[in-house]
Amino acid sequence: MAETLTDQDMELSSGIAAFESKQFSRAVGLLAPLAEAGHPEAQYRMAIMAQNGLGMMPNPLQAFSYMKAAAKAGLGLAQHGLGFMYMEGECTDKNPQRALEWFTKAAEQGLAGSQTTLAMMYEEGRGVEKNQEEARKWYRLAGFDEK
Repeated sequence: MAETLTDQDMELSSGIAAFESKQFSRAVGLLAPLAEAGHPEAQYRMAIMAQNGLGMMPNPLQAFSYMKAAAKAGLGLAQHGLGFMYMEGECTDKNPQRALEWFTKAAEQGLAGSQTTLAMMYEEGRGVEKNQEEARKWYRLAGFDEK
């Protein structure tokens, strides 16, 4: 069993390296089996590639499916990505309330981008009632002194 995990870890590392060096076709080949097996890091990267047609034809349905799976597994970057999909109506229907839910999950993990997005949503009343105090709280958590 330990040998299988080591092989899987090596495949994941190689797939992430290919993704980060923009060798998307190679990344798809390495990460797709891991994503199908339920690995959140692989699912997140496959979602990005499927959404943007990197190393594969664009596939919004697959992008949403992988992003949602990785987000549900607790991966903060995927929670942020899923929030963005809902906020912008990319790969799924626009749903500001669902966006708020997923940005909050990512923000609670300390993702400054999600904290900033939440602050703006509260400040502008996007998908939520305007709440300047809540906006200030998230801006502070994101590292902004005063907004």
